[in-house]
Amino acid sequence: MNIFRRLPADVRRSLDLRQGERVLTFAVSGAGHVIATNLALLLPDGTRVPYEEVDKAYWDEQGLTVLTMSGVRHVEPVPEPRMLPETLRERVNATIVVNKHVDLPGRGGVRLVARRPPGGEVLGWTLVFDDGLDPEDPGLRAQAEQALEGVRRSMGV
Repeated sequence: MNIFRRLPADVRRSLDLRQGERVLTFAVSGAGHVIATNLALLLPDGTRVPYEEVDKAYWDEQGLTVLTMSGVRHVEPVPEPRMLPETLRERVNATIVVNKHVDLPGRGGVRLVARRPPGGEVLGWTLVFDDGLDPEDPGLRAQAEQALEGVRRSMGV
């Protein structure tokens, strides 16, 4: 299969691309085309997933699975992903400004992640607690927030 095959003209015309947005790569899925632009992943049902909202993405025997930061799961059957995995990984990684794991006193740790859209300002921080820790525990949250303030001050973000 030629990885440089072009997106069909009718599909390209149907895209609602934003100013400055361009198609980087695509793959055919069971429902249409999964398209990676420089700003977002476009799914066949019209869903637009900005890269800064992607928590995890992976391929398996079912195809592409994308989990967003808000917990929404998208699954697309993609038998031949072409350059989609590499492009998606690179674009998601490009949104990460800070990714730092901090140990919490006697409790494990928390990963502090700051993200931004391509060319934009930092949107905010995500606290990802180690497995087994309760993110709703007020004492644990207070420790994580304190660690976050230290990281923000030291990195100027």
